[in-house]
Amino acid sequence: MKFSLFDAHVFASLRRHRNYRLYFSGQLVSQIGTWLQNAAQAWLILDLTHSAEAVGVLSFFLYLPYAIFGLLGGALADRWDRQRIMVITQTLMAICAAALALVAYLHVDSVVVIDGIALVRGTIMAFNNPTRQAMMIQLVGRSELPNAIALNASLNNATRIVGPAIAGVLIATVGVGACFALNALSFVPVIFALAIMRPAEFFATGNRARTPLLQSIRDGLAYARRTKTVAVVLAMLFVVSTVSINFNVVLPVLARNTMHGGAQTYGFIAAMFGLGAFAGAIVAASRKRVSRGLLLGAAAGFGAAQVIVATQQSLLGVSLSLFATGVCYTLYTASSNTIVQLAVPAHMQGRIAGLYNYVFLSSGPLGSLLAGWLAERGAPLAFLAGGIAALGMALFGFILRPWPMPTGTVRPRRRVKLS
Repeated sequence: MKFSLFDAHVFASLRRHRNYRLYFSGQLVSQIGTWLQNAAQAWLILDLTHSAEAVGVLSFFLYLPYAIFGLLGGALADRWDRQRIMVITQTLMAICAAALALVAYLHVDSVVVIDGIALVRGTIMAFNNPTRQAMMIQLVGRSELPNAIALNASLNNATRIVGPAIAGVLIATVGVGACFALNALSFVPVIFALAIMRPAEFFATGNRARTPLLQSIRDGLAYARRTKTVAVVLAMLFVVSTVSINFNVVLPVLARNTMHGGAQTYGFIAAMFGLGAFAGAIVAASRKRVSRGLLLGAAAGFGAAQVIVATQQSLLGVSLSLFATGVCYTLYTASSNTIVQLAVPAHMQGRIAGLYNYVFLSSGPLGSLLAGWLAERGAPLAFLAGGIAALGMALFGFILRPWPMPTGTVRPRRRVKLS
């Protein structure tokens, strides 16, 4: 496959849509702050407790609200103004970051307090994340949705490189409080960008759902169950997310307990994973359509790379295998997200985006506890389990063929002002 970073298609969504440029620019700053906080929070818990299981419990509290409210958040994204929801949720998450900075500087950073703030932040995420996914189609339309999703993944993973690397330096020099304070400030650009978007340039998504809320949720679940493509992709994603995607738990343990390093080692290996994930996202953005082969190949590669991580002990070996893991991780998650979103009608975008996020994140409580338990017995064991699970799901998707791929063809572009 020919690929060039300068291919015009790679940045099509950014070139053509002002609202998406605003969103992307705001997220560029905010996501760096998010990865700063994620790295600092996990390291702080590990520093306070010296327990991998405690890091898993932190993630359990972060993702538990999603298991409870995730489907509700998706249904509300089809009923309420998504731009307004995003402004509210981003503001609340900024307050959570400021609260973490405050407890760190006041030296009241107990495990109970940190877990409590994670629980509040997770509740906000349950409404923010499905709205953010569903809003993407309003910003760029269906025809460029795969490109926008891949660019969004590249943004997330580029900041995954920068954030942990900066966090490693800040933790070692000025402490974790600075990471939390910078994250709180990083929400200002994204809130401003959301506020100045032009609703008249949003793409039409059909009428907002008017059915009762519980019925709306049931309709989304029923659609996913009877649509084989969506059902297979989400089933694969649930297992992979539960067992294989727990890097916020296992990476700090790998750096500290397996490699006997400090915060800077953790920041470096996390950045190497992020660099690979960024490379995978750029490749995904260069593709004009999704394919079943790419999804299954990326799942298999993701599993194989994690198995290799489990066998490494040197910094070079761990870094290179984490880079490969990151490439396949983004190719897999971006392909899954694009397939699911293109396989649904516009009026169900919020509910199915919410269901995708529900499967991806509601597996977090169980997955975090499992990863913490495995990592307590050795981070390589956690990577080995994750690799086997991803390889198994690649085989599962291959055996269940054929499941049809969405074409991505769309109606002519329309821009309307939403009431």
